[in-house]
Amino acid sequence: MSPHTSKDPLHGMTLEAILNALVARYGWDEMGKRVNINCFKSDPSIKSSLKFLRRTPWARAEVEAFYIESLDEPTAPEAELPADSPWANWKAKKEE
Repeated sequence: MSPHTSKDPLHGMTLEAILNALVARYGWDEMGKRVNINCFKSDPSIKSSLKFLRRTPWARAEVEAFYIESLDEPTAPEAELPADSPWANWKAKKEE
């Protein structure tokens, strides 16, 4: 382990990156259920959430804790898309 490696899961993560990761994984509805913050429930957006969380230390702490907990949760298996979906084979095409 190099002397500059941090064990902190938030090391190097911006608040915006944390929010984007949580929204991608859970969506706004689930985030609003897990972290009771109005900016996740009422017309949510990354921009409005960042503004609120940067001014509200307790809310930011809850979101960061939620992010750390989410790292330990197994990811749900990806849903199978219908074969006629334009996104059905995007990964295969991307890897070629």
